[in-house]
Amino acid sequence: MPFREINSKMVEATVLPGQKMYSQRGAMLACRGEVSFTPNIQGGQGGVMSMIGRRVAGEATPLMTVEGNGTVMFGHGGHHIQVINLSGDTLYVEADRLLAFDGTLRQGTMFMGSQGGVMGMVRGQVTGQGLFTTTLQGHGAVAVMAHGGVIELPITPGREVHVDPQAYVAHHGDVRNKLSTALGWRDMVGRGSGEAFQLELSGSGAVYVQASEEKL
Repeated sequence: MPFREINSKMVEATVLPGQKMYSQRGAMLACRGEVSFTPNIQGGQGGVMSMIGRRVAGEATPLMTVEGNGTVMFGHGGHHIQVINLSGDTLYVEADRLLAFDGTLRQGTMFMGSQGGVMGMVRGQVTGQGLFTTTLQGHGAVAVMAHGGVIELPITPGREVHVDPQAYVAHHGDVRNKLSTALGWRDMVGRGSGEAFQLELSGSGAVYVQASEEKL
């Protein structure tokens, strides 16, 4: 079910009988029709392990199952909302940035260190971002939250993109990530982002970057 962007901070979704969608708790601003919201204890399409993964990662963002027949307007905390449409690929996004997404998308959890090695782990410990990243795969729409607006940067073979880890929102495609350091270890003491660390993304896809480094 696609999202209709009302403005930069609100989206509307149509809920149809027999279909589900998931939203962050407290994201519903208004609704019309017969729509129900129930706490989701299975972690979405990813099942119990997905939910456990988020809890271990400190990303136990509660999800609500949305069902019925009507329309729902979503927003949260006045944050900017970016709608991302998936066509069979996988979106990587931190759980606390998820506003709402199609129930047809399969949810999972990826350990960032599996792609970035030791430096992927350092990213989580030093910058305050989660070691685990939520994955959403399939065909459907996702609404994510960010600070100050979002820009989509293409990632093409041979032209990697460097992003401040705290400005990173999400990415999709056949993309590898690793954390690189622009300073020596002594210079990095007390620094968690900016010039000290850069998240390097390479391959083919796109990365979404927020205008502010503020964490949700």
